[in-house]
Amino acid sequence: MVLTRGDEYPIHQTPEPVAYAGTDRNFYDRYFFNGYAPDGSGFFAAAFGVYPHLDVADAHFSFIRGGVQHCLHASCELGMERMGLKVGPIAIEVIEPLKRLKVTIEETEGLAGEFIFTARGAPIEEPRFIHRIGPRAFMDYTRMTQNGHYEGWIEADGVCEDMNAGTMGTRDRSWGVRPVGARDEQPNPSAPLPSFFWQWTPLNIEGGSLFFHVNADPDGRAWNTRAAFAPDGCGQDAVAEGEGSLTARLERGSRWPAGASLEIDVPGAPRALELAPIARFQMKGIGYTHPEWGHGLHHGPLRVEREDLMLAELDPAAMDNLHVQMLCRVSGEANGMGVFEQLAIGPYAPLGLAGIADPA
Repeated sequence: MVLTRGDEYPIHQTPEPVAYAGTDRNFYDRYFFNGYAPDGSGFFAAAFGVYPHLDVADAHFSFIRGGVQHCLHASCELGMERMGLKVGPIAIEVIEPLKRLKVTIEETEGLAGEFIFTARGAPIEEPRFIHRIGPRAFMDYTRMTQNGHYEGWIEADGVCEDMNAGTMGTRDRSWGVRPVGARDEQPNPSAPLPSFFWQWTPLNIEGGSLFFHVNADPDGRAWNTRAAFAPDGCGQDAVAEGEGSLTARLERGSRWPAGASLEIDVPGAPRALELAPIARFQMKGIGYTHPEWGHGLHHGPLRVEREDLMLAELDPAAMDNLHVQMLCRVSGEANGMGVFEQLAIGPYAPLGLAGIADPA
């Protein structure tokens, strides 16, 4: 057995020490943040993941400035200590659980930052994500999501900018099982063609936070979906839940969203909204589908690297560029700002997509 700092807290879920998280090698525990100014400028995001059975942790910080997405990637060996929320220069601090968190990025290769997230209302708990591909459990995890405001600063190559008043965004926490680390090379005969479809729209609107997501099969049949509305200052008992539907449009020659119409059936929430993208953020900047810095990969005791992405030069058909968050203006029955995240791998009939990455 191995005792760690986590064992000092009453958080155990099994008779074993906290260092052990069941038996599935793909178990993970993750923090995610994104943020943007009210005028749509200054988009940033961060991710921090712990992989107990792989005994590694990684963290990423990325932001857009002048058409360039600046990225900082970090990975370390965990040493079975899950409570040490720091990987190289990137650290997470829980100031008040479910309400205030702090992210610090020590100056590294010209990039730095520090910001505090303060929640607008209670987090929502999304339906448990359980999905099998034939006999194999592809996903089994829980996620909570929360909108809020930010204060802080970001620095790139000696130019430091304070976050604009009213900077807002979303953070989430998820934990469970999904593919992490090195890819399983043994093919699954139940899934001859890779396929995954995901859309998510966390929106900051007047009076509260609106959320919609959908995971769907290639024919468009949803296997996990939910809409929710959290009024400002609400507790968990005041979060309203219901259904929604999203009709998306794609940029020609890509799988990137060009806009969407969102219809919501949730008490207290607006019923019809339009999403108009104004900026594109590549999720590989914080590790998602990154060919080298994918989540859970082992890079030795500690490795840190800067990467700069010229957004206008990226190939929209490349697999590592499919996963995006589009910063959107929200209009219709309510106004605001938010994000439309999409990852479409493989065929998806409702959008006319074929092949693994064929563009619209």
